[in-house]
Amino acid sequence: MNTTATTTRMPSAGYGAALWRALKSFGLLRESWVGMVGAFLVLFWVLVAILAPLLAPFEPNSSIQPFAKPGMADAKGGTFWLGTDHIGRDILSRIIWGSRTVLIYAPLATLSAYTVGILMGLAAGYRGGWVDDVLSRVADIILSFPVLVLYIIIIATIGASGINIIIAITFASSPGIMRIVRGLVLDLRNRDYVAAAQTRGESDWKVMLVEILPNARGPLIVDACLRLGYVIITIGVLGFLGLGLPPPDPDWGGMVNETRQMAMAFPHMTLFPCIAISSLILGFNLMADGLREISLRD
Repeated sequence: MNTTATTTRMPSAGYGAALWRALKSFGLLRESWVGMVGAFLVLFWVLVAILAPLLAPFEPNSSIQPFAKPGMADAKGGTFWLGTDHIGRDILSRIIWGSRTVLIYAPLATLSAYTVGILMGLAAGYRGGWVDDVLSRVADIILSFPVLVLYIIIIATIGASGINIIIAITFASSPGIMRIVRGLVLDLRNRDYVAAAQTRGESDWKVMLVEILPNARGPLIVDACLRLGYVIITIGVLGFLGLGLPPPDPDWGGMVNETRQMAMAFPHMTLFPCIAISSLILGFNLMADGLREISLRD
C-alpha cells in the first residue's frame, strides 16, 4: 500500500523538481542543432542588452551627423558602422539599446499572459461545469477579434506605454494560452497521481498547481518560446504604427516607423532594425523547434 502511494506521488515531485526538469529540457538543446542555433541567437541578444553601455559607440539619443551612410567616420574619429538616421543618431547604438526594450517587455508580457492564461485554463479544465462554460465563452469572444485590431483599440484607448503594452498583450494572448492549458488539464486530471492527491484531501488549487501544472510543462515551454517570438513581432508592429514606447527611447519598431518614408534613398535606416527584429524572432522559433524535436524523440 505504501509502495503504491509513493509511486503515484512521484510525477508531481513539487515545483523544485519541476523547475529542475524545465532547466534540464533547455540543457538538452545541445542534442538539436536547430535548437542550439536558436539558443545562440537569443543568447547573443541577451548579452548585447546586458552589455549595452559598453558596446554602444555613441549615446543612442544624441544627434551627431544626419544621413551618414554605414562605415562613415564622424568628426571626432568615431565610425558609424551602421550609419545614422535622419536626426543624426547612430543606428548601431540605438539597436543595441533597443534590445533592452525588447528583452524586458516581451518576456514580461509573455509571463503576464501565461499567468492569466494558466489560471484560467486550470480552472476551466479541472472544475468543468459552469466555470468552464463561462471562461470558454469569454475566451471565444476575445479570440473572435482580429488580434492587431484588438491591440490598436486597447493601446489607443489607454495610451502608449510599456505597462499598457503588457496589459494589451496579456488581454489578447491569455485566451489562447487558456485553451492550451485547458486541453492539457482535461487529459491529466484523470491520472492516478491526481486521484491520490484528491484522496489525501488536498485543495483543488493545490491539486491544479502542484500535481497537474508541473506535468503539463513540456507543451507549455515550447509554446512559450513561440509566443515570445509573436510578442516581439507585436511590439515591433505597435512601434511601427506609432503605438509603441514613447520616443526618443530606442525601439526597433519605432526606428522603422520613423525612417520608413526615407527607406528608398537610405535603406540602412530601416534594414538594420528589421534584421535585428527578425534575428531575435528566429532565435526563439528555432529554440521552440529544437525543444519540440527533442520531446518527440523522448
